[in-house]
Amino acid sequence: MRRKRKAPTAPLPQRRGVDPVHLRLPAEGSWPTVRAYLAERLPTVDPERIDALLRGREIVGVDGPIGPDEPFRPAGHLWLYRDLPAEVPVPFELEVLHHDDHLVVVDKPHFLATTPRGRHVVETALSRLRHGLDLPALSPAHRLDRLTAGLAMFVVRPEDRGAYQTLFRDRLVRKEYQAVAAHDPGLALPRTVRSHIVKERGVIAARELDAPPNSESRIDLIGHRDGLGRYRLRPLSGRTHQLRLHMSGLGVPILGDPVYPVVLPEPAPDDFRRPLQLLASVVEFTDPLTGRPRRFETRRTLAAWADPQAWADQRAGAGPLDRPDPERGPGLAPGLGRAV
Repeated sequence: MRRKRKAPTAPLPQRRGVDPVHLRLPAEGSWPTVRAYLAERLPTVDPERIDALLRGREIVGVDGPIGPDEPFRPAGHLWLYRDLPAEVPVPFELEVLHHDDHLVVVDKPHFLATTPRGRHVVETALSRLRHGLDLPALSPAHRLDRLTAGLAMFVVRPEDRGAYQTLFRDRLVRKEYQAVAAHDPGLALPRTVRSHIVKERGVIAARELDAPPNSESRIDLIGHRDGLGRYRLRPLSGRTHQLRLHMSGLGVPILGDPVYPVVLPEPAPDDFRRPLQLLASVVEFTDPLTGRPRRFETRRTLAAWADPQAWADQRAGAGPLDRPDPERGPGLAPGLGRAV
């Protein structure tokens, strides 16, 4: 089997923490110019836009910017900046809890995507951190859903990424979540929920099948008042939407969930009033590089539990519903606790 060649280092820097687009030209082709190839390769891009990029020397090859008449060279490399989608700024801070030579751990707010995907590109934790910490090679060790708040880990050096990602792949990371949902006195807890979950590409909701289990969650009630329960959730596997689906299956869907048990109409992009009441609260593991135990805890709280009346009465503006826990204080190493 022929080994895939590593792409050359991009000659363009990141913009706002976002990498330039890399295009590898085909090994064979009869296009007379790069412009002719791009017009065919990028049918959704206005040809006038391609011409403008070429005239402005904004498309770069390994030897520098190329012009409108640049001949097509098989197996060549091109880089250019994408036209970023219009994004509504997520009005919450991303707090850095830990930063060393290998690892960055953050307390992510609700509504902020972990990595660029779809219409969320600049308004992501990865882009903010790359830009704010000047770490262009930063990469995610795992992914936390956009609607879920709490702990997310990023790897500083590309050569260390595999070691940390392997921890998650091999289930060597102990993760705890907190959630707020209705309290059902008849629901016997703690309990372990197992089911077979499938998530189809392009379909919003995952679903459970009558098949051997491929997911497992430990669910416990740690407090209740006024009809609400505060739950501790421990996923023992890592299926998409696993905790949300298991809670819904028990008849206590997580407050603010727009998908389970029913997919609701998508809110306006600037509607931050009702965040999903799910929080990644604890991450614990043995560091694969140093062998030392690591434990990180969120400083955030869930609004529906901390201030149920504010949650119920919320009408506009979401700032008070997503913030670090003031009762815990900084609790951080010197120089950390900064917002990005």
